[in-house]
Amino acid sequence: MSSENGQDAEPPAGEQLALIRETVKKAKEPKAKPRTWRGAALAEGLPVARVLVDKGLLHLDQFFDYAVPAAMDEEARPGVRVRVRFGARVVKGRREGGSLHDGFIVERRAESDFRGPLAPLAQVLSTEQVLTPPLLKLCRQVADRYAGALADVVQLAVPPRMARAERDPSPGPLPDPAAPEPGSWQRYATGPAYLQALARGDTPRAVWLALPGPHWPRELAVAVATTLASGRGALAVLPDGRSAARVDAALTELLGQGRHVLLTADAGPEERYRRWLAVSRGAVRAVVGTRAAMFAPVTDLGLVALWDDGDSSHAEPHAPQPHARDVLLLRAAEERTAFLLGGLTSTVEAAQLVDSGWALPLAAGRDEVRAAAPLIRTVGDGDQARDEAARAARLPSIAWQVTREALARGPVLVQVPRRGYVPRLACDNCREPARCTACAGPLEVREQGGTPHCGWCGRPAADWHCPECGGFRLRAQIVGARRTAEELGRAFPKVPVRTSGRDTVLASVGAAPALVIATPGAEPVADTGYAAALLLDGWALLNRPDLRAGEEALRRWAHAAALVRPAGEGGTVVILGEPTLRPVQALVRWDPAGHALRELAERAELRFPPVSRMASVVGPPAAVVDLLDTLRLPPGTDQLGPVPLPVPTPGPGRTRRHGEPPPGEQWERLLLRVPPGTGSALAAALKEAQIARATRGASDPVHVRMDPPNIG
Repeated sequence: MSSENGQDAEPPAGEQLALIRETVKKAKEPKAKPRTWRGAALAEGLPVARVLVDKGLLHLDQFFDYAVPAAMDEEARPGVRVRVRFGARVVKGRREGGSLHDGFIVERRAESDFRGPLAPLAQVLSTEQVLTPPLLKLCRQVADRYAGALADVVQLAVPPRMARAERDPSPGPLPDPAAPEPGSWQRYATGPAYLQALARGDTPRAVWLALPGPHWPRELAVAVATTLASGRGALAVLPDGRSAARVDAALTELLGQGRHVLLTADAGPEERYRRWLAVSRGAVRAVVGTRAAMFAPVTDLGLVALWDDGDSSHAEPHAPQPHARDVLLLRAAEERTAFLLGGLTSTVEAAQLVDSGWALPLAAGRDEVRAAAPLIRTVGDGDQARDEAARAARLPSIAWQVTREALARGPVLVQVPRRGYVPRLACDNCREPARCTACAGPLEVREQGGTPHCGWCGRPAADWHCPECGGFRLRAQIVGARRTAEELGRAFPKVPVRTSGRDTVLASVGAAPALVIATPGAEPVADTGYAAALLLDGWALLNRPDLRAGEEALRRWAHAAALVRPAGEGGTVVILGEPTLRPVQALVRWDPAGHALRELAERAELRFPPVSRMASVVGPPAAVVDLLDTLRLPPGTDQLGPVPLPVPTPGPGRTRRHGEPPPGEQWERLLLRVPPGTGSALAAALKEAQIARATRGASDPVHVRMDPPNIG
C-alpha cells in the first residue's frame, strides 16, 4: 500500500535500527504504532485506516493508508465518509502542500505496509456506513469489467451526502407481506411456476417476453411482492421515470405504503438520499428505480429485475459507463439472486442468455399473443409510389382511412422519428444494409458525392455490390417529420392535436378522440388504450448507422404498438416500412424473440458483440497511436481502424458529450475486438496502458469504453 505523502525513501539509519529491534521482540508484545505528524495521539488497537480517496484517476486507483487519531477512533469505522489531505509531502520533518479530498474508509488495520509517517484523517464527515463490503466488492467488479477507476464507480453507487437526511431516523421494517395472486401471470406458460420458485426462496433466472398491453407494470410488481413474501429483498430497474412510476403505483396498490421506495431523480437529491438510506439501513427491502438504482444496497437481495434492457438510458454516461444489465448480472451471480430480464422485445444479449442456457425463456403461447396484440398493416415503398395521397402528403391513403375510423372510438398515436437520425447506406434495390467486405462494418459517405468508406476499418468501397441481389446502387434516405402535426391538424380540424417529445413528454392522455404526435420513447399511455397507431418513416429508424438499427427499430415500434388496443377490440397499427424487411416481419408476426435469435446467429457468424467483446478508443490521432503502442493486447485481438470520428452537428442548447471531440478538432476511433472469454484481459490491458500514459505525463485525452452500445 501507499501513503498519500508519495515518499519512497528509507527512514533514517537510527529509525531503521529501532524497527529491526522491534521485530525481534516477543510475539505477544504489541507492534509498533504508525507514526503521524508531530506525534499526535493515535487510536488504540487499529490505528491505521485504509482509505479510498475520491480522485477518480486510473493511476491513483488504489487504497491509501492514514493514521487514525484517538479522538476519531469511535467514528472512523469502515464504510464512513472522511476528509483526508492528499498530495502532501514531508520536507525536513514538516508537511507541505496537499489539499483536502473526500474519501471512504474501507478497512481498519493494526499496521501499515508503508514504512514512512502517515498523515492523519482530517475529519470524519459522517458516521453513516454507506460503503458496505458487498457494495465495495460490486464496485470493484464493475470497475474491472469496464477498465475504470474504483472511485468513479463508487461515485455512481453512493449518492452525495445530505446531512439533514442522515439525521432523520428511518422507519422500522415492516413484516413480510403475503404472496399476491399470480393474476395476469397465468397468461404465460411458465409464469406461475416462476412466481412459485420466488415464493420458495429459489433463484430462478428468466428472460421474460411480456405481452403487449397495460399489464406488464403490475406483473413486474407481483414478482417483486412475491420475493418480499419469501423474506428477501428485491430490486427492479427501469429505463425512465415514467415507467418506474407505473411500477411504483402498481406495487403500492399491491402492498400499500412503506414496503418499497422509488429511487428516481424526480424526488430531488435530499429525498432520494433519504430513501437510499432507508434501503442501506435495512428499513426497506424493495427498490424500484432508474439506472442509478442498479447499485442500491438492498438487504438480503433475492431478485434483480430489469425492464427493457435495449433502452439506451440503461447505459451510464459517466465513466466508466457501465450498463445496468451487466451490473445486475454481476449481482445475480455474486449475491445468488433470482434474475428477471423483461421487455416487449428481446435484445441479442437477452437471446444469448437463453441460448447459452443461463436463463430460461418466459413467454406466452401464440394464442395469448394473438389475443393481446393489435392488427399490424404495412405500407411499403411500392404502395406509396402508387398512392396519390402518399405522394402529395407523405401519408398513404390507408393511414388516412385508419385514422379517420379510429378517431370515432378514441385517441390515435402517431410515432414520428426524431430529427438528427443519420442514415446508413443500403442497397437501392433490396434495401439490404451495405457493409464492408473486409470487416462487415457499415458503409458511409463522408462528403457529398464521395466514395463510400467503412465506418470501422476505413477501407474504401468504390466497387461495392450487394451480396443479396447483386445490385450496385446505394441508397441513403433522410425522412423528416417537421410538418406531421400541421398536416394531420389540417386534415382533422375538429380533433385536438397533442405532442410529446424532447421539450415536453406527456405521461398519459385521456380516452377522448385526439391525435397524439410522439417521438420514439416519448409515447404517452392512453387511459383505455389507443384505437390505432401510425408508425411513420420506418426508414429513419432502420437506416441509422448502428449495428442495432433493426433491433432498435423493432423495439421502438413494439413499444408504440403495445399501447394500442387488441385486434379483437379494433386496435390497428399501420407501419410505413418495406414489408419484406426482417424487423417489419417480426412486428407483423409479433415475434421479437425469433428476430433476436436470428440477429444473434448473424452476430456469431460475423464475430460481432455480444458473441465477442469490443472496446472503443477515441481521441486525437497521436494519442490513439500512443495508446496502441503502449497496449499489450491479448492474443487474437482484432484491430479495426482507426477511422475519423464523425464530428457532431452543433445545435441550439446542445452540450458536448463524453468522448466527443472539442469544436474544431478531428478525433479518431479505434475498435478492438477479442474472442469470447478474453474480455477481462482486454479491459486489464487497456487500464494498464492508460495508467502508463498518465504516469509518463501524457496530456492528450483518450477515451476508452468497454462494450460500447453503438459501434456502427
